[in-house]
Amino acid sequence: MNMDKEVKRVKTMDLELKDRLVSIQRVTKVTKGGRTFSFSAIVVVGNEDGVVGHGLGKANEVTTAIAKGVEDAKKNLVQIPVINGTIPHVQHAKYGGASVFLKPASEGTGVVAGGAMRAVLESVGVKNVLAKSKGSANPHNLVKATFEALLQLRDAYTVAKHRTINLDKVFNG
Repeated sequence: MNMDKEVKRVKTMDLELKDRLVSIQRVTKVTKGGRTFSFSAIVVVGNEDGVVGHGLGKANEVTTAIAKGVEDAKKNLVQIPVINGTIPHVQHAKYGGASVFLKPASEGTGVVAGGAMRAVLESVGVKNVLAKSKGSANPHNLVKATFEALLQLRDAYTVAKHRTINLDKVFNG
């Protein structure tokens, strides 16, 4: 993630966070004593009102891996602008081989997105959006690319503040 942008970090104080499991992988390590199995879990947490975070947990048992993923996700929560249940504008982003495209949608459209992107967008609280993932379908990179796109979103208030102009001038030139 580019750190030159203003990222609104959020503390987990009094937020009711819901966690969504994006994917679980069974990982095998081969040693001279045989195969050792462990699990890695990608988890997305959010309050469905603009706050979201993602995390990766690894452990020898599935439940422990998920719990570690949730803890990791709670450590990097960010604020995303959600306006009337959709995103403010069209946004492209890329992370590794995964490329994503997000487009605002009218009321009643729903979340039109695949697997990993759907989990992230629903956790943010976006109700209507059109999304497309191109390139790699690797859930790790897909979640990170979606976060990259969401972090680049700016609402009109932020744009007005950055340009030091009033809100009316943002819309009417």
